[in-house]
Amino acid sequence: MQIRNCRLVDEPGRFFDVTVTGEKISAINLSADYVISDTQDQKVIDGKGALLTTSLAEPHAHLDKAFLSERVGNPTGDLMGAINAMEANRHLMTIDDTIARAERAVRLMVSNGVTAIRTHADVTEWNSLDAIEALTEVRNRTRDIVEMQIVALLGWPLSGDLGHANLTLGKKAIELGADILGGCPHLDVDPVGANIALLRLATELGCALDLHTDEHTDAHRVSLEDLADRVIATKFDHSVTASHCVSLGMQAEDVQQRISEKVAQADIGVVALPHTNLFLQGRENLTAPPRGLTAMSKLRMAGVRVAAGADNLQDPFNPLGSGDPLETAALMVLAAHQLPSDAFDAISNTAKSVIGTAESHLKIGDRADLMLIQAESLREAIANRSARSMVMYRGRLTHLTRN
Repeated sequence: MQIRNCRLVDEPGRFFDVTVTGEKISAINLSADYVISDTQDQKVIDGKGALLTTSLAEPHAHLDKAFLSERVGNPTGDLMGAINAMEANRHLMTIDDTIARAERAVRLMVSNGVTAIRTHADVTEWNSLDAIEALTEVRNRTRDIVEMQIVALLGWPLSGDLGHANLTLGKKAIELGADILGGCPHLDVDPVGANIALLRLATELGCALDLHTDEHTDAHRVSLEDLADRVIATKFDHSVTASHCVSLGMQAEDVQQRISEKVAQADIGVVALPHTNLFLQGRENLTAPPRGLTAMSKLRMAGVRVAAGADNLQDPFNPLGSGDPLETAALMVLAAHQLPSDAFDAISNTAKSVIGTAESHLKIGDRADLMLIQAESLREAIANRSARSMVMYRGRLTHLTRN
């Protein structure tokens, strides 16, 4: 397959032809003046001057909750209001219903350039393994167009005798098809005990960890540092991701630096989630409300990989969202003070690095996870949420529009 007459981010004034053989980029050449048409040997796509970039990733989704806003409200607008609303309305969510909503969300994301999704799935006493069963089915249905990783998001408590039931559900979730172990230590009565229990179970199961970490604005509670200390001390040999990390943004600068350096040493990837945390956090502060975001600059300066995700999609945790990572990037520019190029990287290659899937830097030999976007630059693409005219996953077309 060949993509002709496209522009590259680092070469804005020239046009290129990019050849894809199998799953890989096999050639990148300056465009020549010849007729654009399919040949007997390969399909040809006319880029018409569009920007060719790496595809996007969604490093933190909740596909089991997608599109529930009309059914499940959140009158208080805060985190516990959303959690309580979900538990009170579990009876409205069948496995078939969850499959339908989640698949709709996946296909929407794919049309917006996404080729990798990491989704959390609630595993609690209220819904047991229903969300895991639903999302494994969606993964099977969409495996040709997107890579989907499933995190078993355990309920609490997780420590002590009371945590046994939730940890047992976690084992069953991994056996059923979940890839990664997750939990919310900051909601546990013993956050440190929860960190210990989750690390032990992930070690036993031989899987990675992705934790909802410090999703609050209480400056007196930061479990992220304990997590980093324990990952370093135990030499945990699977990937660890800490999502949210909101209360780190409430710390003094020297504390932010100390914790960021530990997170970097532990090689913990961090996922900022501006949609949901701007909506949920800081409502109790009537003056000078916090932004509800992590300490982006300190983390990045320390060498931490900081990705950005959308988190929730039109549900009690976030009534908005369009399934478009460019919307996330725009929020990173406006609310987290990131440059457009850094914001784009946070939803593309850094996000892919954090979730452990292949990056693509548009070099020969890179995997052909690509998209054509109708924009002159990354800044314009983010500003306009420009149309994606082509999306490619492992060298296969997953979305194509013809003008």
